[in-house]
Amino acid sequence: MPSQDRISRAGEYLAAEYLAMRPLDVMARELAPRHEDEAYAIQEAFLTRLAEIHGPFAGYKIAYTNAVMRERTGIAAPCSGLILASRVHQSPAPLSVGDYAGLGIECEVAVKMAADLPASGAPYTRETVSDAVEWLAPSFELVDRRDAADGDAPDPSLKAIVTNISSGGAVLGAPVSHWRDIDLASSHGGMSINGETVGEGFGRDIMGHPVEPLAWLANSLARRGRRLAAGEIVLTGSFAPPAMLKRGDSAAVWIEGLGEATLTVGD
Repeated sequence: MPSQDRISRAGEYLAAEYLAMRPLDVMARELAPRHEDEAYAIQEAFLTRLAEIHGPFAGYKIAYTNAVMRERTGIAAPCSGLILASRVHQSPAPLSVGDYAGLGIECEVAVKMAADLPASGAPYTRETVSDAVEWLAPSFELVDRRDAADGDAPDPSLKAIVTNISSGGAVLGAPVSHWRDIDLASSHGGMSINGETVGEGFGRDIMGHPVEPLAWLANSLARRGRRLAAGEIVLTGSFAPPAMLKRGDSAAVWIEGLGEATLTVGD
């Protein structure tokens, strides 16, 4: 079938399965993407359908910016997903376990954009994107883990992209506007569940610096003719592998120099 028809059908299929809390097994079907550009097109069709129901996009999450995560998954390079505004919360956040198929957390730096980074400005560097940043904040990335069949795609990143990299939203701590005065590459970060540390790392584990992935995202969007826009939120990648939560848990993330964010999990 024509590529655009496949993309539309795949997006509709994923949205229906997501809303029904069923496995996102598009990779085992004839609608599976055949290359990265098609995977991102299907991801956009999928999330555009969800946005019609749950409201607009807030921004992006960037995944696999940490070498540990790439080694665990066999994914060779970063990739990105979309975040819905209705899934962005402020710390301290009460969450409902029933809103997620499988709720997990990661410790990340969140960025709010103050200015556009248009496709025409690429290629971007960390220095050039830093001028467009309004603030940074410590944050949870919320993981909404769902079963997803692999299919026979040779590149595991296709499954990650097309299923929006298990994005479940974010919980944001207090914004920090003086972040340029902080040695973020050396900053220690981590997360705890019920007071027990479950993962930790350093800012340098995130492509050398937690803002470096922002340049990667701006350039990735530019290659697809897109811009990173003022007001958007970007999660730049996890300091440590994800940890899963259950009803009754409380969790915290902290990043040296930026502070912390907290959440609790109820019914």
